[in-house]
Parts: sequence; C-alpha cells; structure tokens
Amino acid sequence: MTRCSRPAPARTLTAGDRVLELGARPWLVGIVNASPDSFSDGGRRPTLAQQVQLAHELLASGADILDIGGESARTDRPPVSTDLQIERVVPLIERVARELGATVSVDTHKPDVARAAIAAGAAIVNDVSGLRDAALARVCAQTGAALVLTHTQAAPGQRLQDPNRYRDIAAEVLAFLRDRVSIALAAGMRHEQLIVDPGPDFAKTPAQTVALLEQVERLHELERPLLMAISRKDFIGALTGRAPRERLAGTLAALAHGVHAGAHMFRLHDVAAASDFLRVRAALQGALEVRPDTALAEELRYDRLAGPLG
Repeated sequence: MTRCSRPAPARTLTAGDRVLELGARPWLVGIVNASPDSFSDGGRRPTLAQQVQLAHELLASGADILDIGGESARTDRPPVSTDLQIERVVPLIERVARELGATVSVDTHKPDVARAAIAAGAAIVNDVSGLRDAALARVCAQTGAALVLTHTQAAPGQRLQDPNRYRDIAAEVLAFLRDRVSIALAAGMRHEQLIVDPGPDFAKTPAQTVALLEQVERLHELERPLLMAISRKDFIGALTGRAPRERLAGTLAALAHGVHAGAHMFRLHDVAAASDFLRVRAALQGALEVRPDTALAEELRYDRLAGPLG
C-alpha cells in the first residue's frame, strides 16, 4: 500500500529570545563536535579555529541551527567532567553565536553545562539522556532556552541492546515522551519550549529503531516539533554494512522518510548533501519554483578530472 506524504504540522518554538516558526520546510541542524571522541568525526577538527570554520561551512551549506557538544554519546568512552565540557563548548558557542549569528543548541544532559552554554549564547539544550535530571528543565525554565526531550531507556554512557525490551515500541516511546513533557512543564517550562526526539539507536537495536521510525508520525500526537537525529546512525550501518563516514546514502534515505512523515528538524553531519537533496526534492514536487532561464553554470558542466557530464 502506498503511504501518502504527511506535511509537517505548523509548530511555534520559543528558544531564548527567538521565536521559530516550524513546519513550512525541514530545518537542518548541523553537528559541531568539540569532543575528540565522536563516533564518526572525533578529532578531525581539534582546535577552536577549526571548529568555528566548520560551523561557518555548515551555515553556508544550509544549516539552520548548530548543535555543539563536548561529550560523545559513545558507550566505550569514560564520562567527561562538567568542567571539561564547559571548557570545550563555551568558547566555541561564544564565537559561533557572536561572530556567525547562529542559533545554537548545546548537546548535554548536565545542568551546569547547560547553564554555562546558555550564558554563552546557546538557545536550545539537546538532552539525549531522556531528562534523567529534572534540574535541566529548571535551567531551561529559568533562562527561556528550548529543550529537546529524547527517548532512551539507558543511562548516559550505557549501551542497552535488548531485542525483547519493547512490546509496542511506538506506543512506549510516545508514553515516555508524554511523561517527560509533563516533568518539564512541572519544572516551570512552557509547552512552546519543548522539542521531541524518538532517539534512534538509543537503547534500541537496529530492528527496534526501524520499527519505531516506521511509525514516527505518531509522535505528532504530542503537538511539539519533531526532531530526528538520523545522521550516520548504527541502524543505517546495520542495514548497509557501512562504517559511519560511508553512511551518507542511508542517511539521506532516512531523511526522505522523516520528511515524508512530517518531521520538522533533522540533526546531520552532511548538511550540504542534505540541503541539495531537499532542494531537488522540492523542485520535483513543485514546491520550489524553477525559472525558465535556469541553466547549469559552465564551470559546473565538466568534472575537473573527467570529461563531459553524462
């Protein structure tokens, strides 16, 4: 049976002093890792100057938001102290927010890191712990920052792969996130500050992640923006047999599925490729006007090392 594409429902997100109107098009969240332990790009941009340059490149490629983190979600690395996380992310956030004018998200589950990052210019806190510490929501309530609520059954740094854990994974994820929304509201946050993320790979086998994403549109019941963190994920590697930096095609397939399901935001490493994908898709669906005089620039007609295209 052919499934019809679901337009993303209109959602308003307040993030600090910004009001983001979501739903008209997919928003791209570019990843800037300030940790040397990232599963796919750790150590490739070790200096602050290189990280700021990456942020600039992602914005130029079409990123709407930059997600900056100082601790990897890898489960084979020791935890990073609060002080070290702050040392890694605060100077980067200050420069990216001030010099580039970017909307910045900080990837952390630690309240003190979040508070320091928000003071440096972050407007969103991306918590992949599933709001294990309600103090994080209180920080967001006090500062006005938005908060990403992610589904996971595992503590930070714990790898949980139990094929028998879920009976109805979409229903259980929905119930978990509804509970976390209630906790955030009880901590003083407003509904308009919240984003939900189904948590691909977090405490899920590849098969469980696929089963969840098949039904991800059910999360629209929460009436909050839906973020899908799909970039180079393990479930893509399991399906394709590819290492992390070889998972672009699979990531774009997951992006297409998420857009089809009406997701609002996508967290990605390969922003330029995702932006190109969405642009061509929009043109072919009639959502992007293609002018009659649209033409290929001469310098793009031939590959530098090969002959004519095609």
